[in-house]
Amino acid sequence: MRKSKAVSAWSLVAASALVLSACSGGDSGNTDQNGSTTDIKTMALGKAQNGENFKLADVPGYEGTVTVGIDDGYSGYNNDTPDTNTSYNNYVLTAVLSGSLVLDGNNKVLMNNDVLDSWTVTSKSPQVVEYKIKPNVKWSDGQAWDCDDFYLAWLSHSGKAKTADGKQAFLAASTTGYQLIDQATCKDDLTFETKFTEPYLDYKGLFGSPALMPAHVLEAQTGVADVTKLTPTSDAAELKKAGEFWTNGWKGFKADIMPASGPYKITAFDANQKAVTLEKNANWIGGKGGPSRIVVKAMEDTKAMATALQNGEIDIAASTQPDATAAGTMKNLGAQGVTYGSASQLSFEHIDLNYGRMFKDKDLRKAFFEVVNRQEITDKLLKEVQADATPLNSIVFFPGEQGFKDQYGSKAGLGAEAAAKTLTDAGWVKGGDGIFAKNGQRAAFKISHNQNARRQQTVEIIISQAKAAGIEITDDQDANFLKGGRLAASDYDAALFAWSQQPFKAEAKSIYITRVDDSSQNYQGLSNPTIDQSFEAAVKATDETAQVENYQKADVAIADEYASLPLFQVPSMWAFKGIDRTYMQSYNGVLWNAGEWEQKK
Repeated sequence: MRKSKAVSAWSLVAASALVLSACSGGDSGNTDQNGSTTDIKTMALGKAQNGENFKLADVPGYEGTVTVGIDDGYSGYNNDTPDTNTSYNNYVLTAVLSGSLVLDGNNKVLMNNDVLDSWTVTSKSPQVVEYKIKPNVKWSDGQAWDCDDFYLAWLSHSGKAKTADGKQAFLAASTTGYQLIDQATCKDDLTFETKFTEPYLDYKGLFGSPALMPAHVLEAQTGVADVTKLTPTSDAAELKKAGEFWTNGWKGFKADIMPASGPYKITAFDANQKAVTLEKNANWIGGKGGPSRIVVKAMEDTKAMATALQNGEIDIAASTQPDATAAGTMKNLGAQGVTYGSASQLSFEHIDLNYGRMFKDKDLRKAFFEVVNRQEITDKLLKEVQADATPLNSIVFFPGEQGFKDQYGSKAGLGAEAAAKTLTDAGWVKGGDGIFAKNGQRAAFKISHNQNARRQQTVEIIISQAKAAGIEITDDQDANFLKGGRLAASDYDAALFAWSQQPFKAEAKSIYITRVDDSSQNYQGLSNPTIDQSFEAAVKATDETAQVENYQKADVAIADEYASLPLFQVPSMWAFKGIDRTYMQSYNGVLWNAGEWEQKK
């Protein structure tokens, strides 16, 4: 599932969506081409990672608190609803909730062998996948983590359960993949089986940690006797009751209904201070290492985050909002025992244009693309963080991936004259104020984003570029733009944010195919049959060649729509001291292996 980054947007509206270098140096401050100090690449692997499996290493634990700064705050235990779906929830929950897979720092997909014995395709036609759950896995409240929780994950994400008025009972941020599961069965408490209506090559991306909510809590809160007996054809009132709790009951933090199934549990949440406290989950059956306490704080000012690390207020600075000044500060802290790292993420910063407002005019969309000089943006805002940063020229693919082709180099950054000509040829006329207008509509709009200094700087650069072309842009900065519902409600002219995803292309489908219900992340109103058909064919493809070809067709069609302007692949930057190693995983942040952090001697 793609997630938007509140300060970046992989929004962290985690609508499920897409994520390295060497050089010795350590405390000397020497850096590699991305700016990392010491050999960061070696830290991308789990200490006990073996082949295709992940387990937390059994390392010594230690008494003490590690304080982590991230860009924005935690807001919800269920991160798979449209209004909670952000990367920043993910960054906390990755240590709290267990799922079928773990992604290492290189985005390698690993089975979570702490809680699963196997995930096996037992039939290819139809496709059937069987999950074997380890015995004695428990929630922190002592209840079993088992097949019931997998079943609830399918029911809540499938989009098949409806209320009496035909609306979705469970409002999931995305149904991609789950909607292809026709039958979900608990063969016994530890065996979960899914049967697909169509092939789905990305099945390993399903049933991740954000999807697996505690079924026993939902049953207790709603009176549903057995969630596995609840089917999409069950009584609509029962489905509505279960769906309302699943969608709305797990916001914020309430200890009695929000247990942990991972190595840490949430013990406190201060919404005013935007701080979450994690402590060891005594019922965790995996490795017992890691610090006894972790505090995760939101620090929206990346420069202040770097200063807090310098002053000893935090131990880890973990930002998906690259900032040149902050990067410079953290790189220069080697003498204090600080290690700095930067790596490209499976996340892309972009601007979505809203078809429901003035950008239903394709010529205006085209002119906007033409006037935005993305090279200026990357040069001014990213080079200090990652020296080789360049504009991103694809929506579906990242540079270096099979299938990547430049779709935007000939469309964006053509200059003010080209943009003005596009508008003039389409019947727009420049007024006395220097701004184009047509049929009473001025070429004037807002670019909306969350509270983020780099995004504000991005808009300032674009304002200047657009003014020369007769386009008026206003900066609309709203701290709650991503997590407050405006993005999901399509309340914007143009939205500046980032999508973050796991390494599964199928997750992009929810963002760009025609929206038919609320389980869609297509907030801009884009609708194109070629995009729809290409994504459908790609998701259902049975071989990689056909899959890539269809994703390429979708990529071309999105670009030809002038719908979303990709700016750059977002580089993360992080720095730490006091622990032996930390790597900022593209989708799950730094806490993905917190249970094997060791105190630096």
